[in-house]
Amino acid sequence: MPDVLDIALLTSWIDRTAAVLEREKAYLTELDAPIGDSDHGMNMARGFAAANAKLGATPPGDVGALFKTVGMALISTVGGAAGPLYGTLFVQAGVKSAGKASLDLAGWRDCLAAGLAGIVQRGKAEPGDKTMVDALTPAVAALDGGGLSAALAASAEAAEQGMKATIPLVARKGRASYLGERSAGHQDPGATSSWMLLKALAETAA
Repeated sequence: MPDVLDIALLTSWIDRTAAVLEREKAYLTELDAPIGDSDHGMNMARGFAAANAKLGATPPGDVGALFKTVGMALISTVGGAAGPLYGTLFVQAGVKSAGKASLDLAGWRDCLAAGLAGIVQRGKAEPGDKTMVDALTPAVAALDGGGLSAALAASAEAAEQGMKATIPLVARKGRASYLGERSAGHQDPGATSSWMLLKALAETAA
């Protein structure tokens, strides 16, 4: 089990995430269809494929550069609201980890917390609004010590609980908010892709 997230492991994480999103793009689009633009799966798969290709073409020299490369690739290739939001997550994580060769658990928590803060600032969403914030907020809170692999697994599990908790919510942000009460009963696609991202990290580290 690794005790740090180094560039090789983080690169493998993005590769795994790209594969997961390619495999699950139809499912994410199915979730998006009733409450969004029916494009979340396709957009996310395209964005992470582009990020993966960028990392392969220009291997980053440090963790901050890796996250920034991923963030900029997502901003330029993912359509809709997801591109700027996921891009912000990675760019802010990159700012937090600039010049670092690896991240310990506390370092990763700082990166994810910075990314979440950037999303909240950009999207003006808070927990309970039926967005990716509902998955990411408990995921950050779950990174509270113990071994790295166990903490990452706990974080992914917390994201999954947060994702499932979006089902009964009435959306207050994003495209789904236009539906009002009709948005209840649907799982938020952004919270779902956030869970997939963190689950892929836990699996890579394990």
